[in-house]
Amino acid sequence: MPTVHVNLADRSYDILVEDGLLDKAGELIAATGLKGKAAIITDSNVAAHYAEKLMSQFEDASLHTVRAGEASKSMLVAAEVCGEMNRAGHDRGSFIIALGGGVVGDLAGFVAAIFYRGIPFVQIPTTIVSQVDSSAGGKTGVNASEGKNLIGCFHQPRLVIVDPLTLDTLPGREYREGYAEAIKHAAIRDAAMIDDLAALDPSDQHPSADLLARNLAIKARVVEEDEQETSGVRALLNFGHTIGHGIEASLPYGEMLHGEAISLGIRAALFLSEKINGFPAEQSQRILSLLENFQLPLTLPDSIPTDKVMDKLSRDKKFTGGHIKFVLLTEPGAAEVSSKVTLEDIREAVEHLRS
Repeated sequence: MPTVHVNLADRSYDILVEDGLLDKAGELIAATGLKGKAAIITDSNVAAHYAEKLMSQFEDASLHTVRAGEASKSMLVAAEVCGEMNRAGHDRGSFIIALGGGVVGDLAGFVAAIFYRGIPFVQIPTTIVSQVDSSAGGKTGVNASEGKNLIGCFHQPRLVIVDPLTLDTLPGREYREGYAEAIKHAAIRDAAMIDDLAALDPSDQHPSADLLARNLAIKARVVEEDEQETSGVRALLNFGHTIGHGIEASLPYGEMLHGEAISLGIRAALFLSEKINGFPAEQSQRILSLLENFQLPLTLPDSIPTDKVMDKLSRDKKFTGGHIKFVLLTEPGAAEVSSKVTLEDIREAVEHLRS
C-alpha cells in the first residue's frame, strides 16, 4: 500500500492510498488509537454513495450531512454542525471523520478544531482535489463574504484514508477540475510529472494509487518544512491561487469550480513567470496544454470585471501588510515566492486571460 508519512513531531500522521480502503476505514481508524463516538460529516452528494458503508463500521456514530457545494463552507454551517453534534451527545472524547471533497474536509477540520476547543479528526477524501492536495496539511477553515478561507486555523488530521475507487461516482467535470492541483504540484516540484499527467485519459476516472501518493508526498514534504506558512516555503503551494481565488470569489460560490478558477490563475502566473523571471514560453505551453487536456478553462469571461477580481484578491491571505507574495516559476519543477510582482503586473495578467 502506498503510504505517505507526514512528520510533524507529535502531530505526525500517515496518508494511506489504496483501492478499497473505505471498506476498512473502521479498523484503520481504530489502529490509530481513536476511541469514543464518531461524528461523520459529509455532504448530500457523497452521503448517498458512501455514508451507510462508513456508518456500518462503527458501533457509536452520528451522521451530519451538509448541502453539497462551496456555500456550506461558512461560519453558519460550522455552528449548525457543532449544535448537531452537541445534541447527538458528542463531547471532548469524540472524533470527527470528514467524508467528502475539499469543502467537507475544510469544514469538518474546522469544526474539529473548535468543538470543545479541539478534538481529533480523520480525512477520507472523495475528489481529486482532496485526494492530491487538500486532505493533507492541516489547513482548515470556512469562507467569508470577502473571500475564500479567510476564517480558519491549522489542525492536523490524525489519519488520511484515500480510496481511489470513490472517484468513480464523481461527475466528469468535478473529476477533471481536481487535476489543476496536480498540475500545480508538477509545475512547482516535479517536472517529470508533467509528462505523466499528459499520458492520462481524462475520461478514465481511476488514477493509480501511486500517482495520488506522489502528489500527496509533495504536499507532505512542503508542510513538514513550513507547517504554518511562516518561512515562505508552504506559500509555494499557492502557485496559481492568488488570481485564481480572486476570480473564484468574484462569482457566486459554486458557479466556477475551484480547479477551474485555479486553471485561470495558473495561466496568469505563467504569464508573469515569463515576464518577470524569463520562464521559457515553450515550458508554459506544456503546462497550458495539460490544463486544456483536462478541459479546464484558460479564458476569463468578459462578464467578470477586472476591477472586481482585483478587489477580491487584494483581500486574500497572501497579502500581508499590503505586500504581495506571488508565486512564480523559475524553471520546470521549481518555483519561488517573489516580491517583484506589482498590482499593475497582476492587473495585466488578469487582462491577459481575456486573450
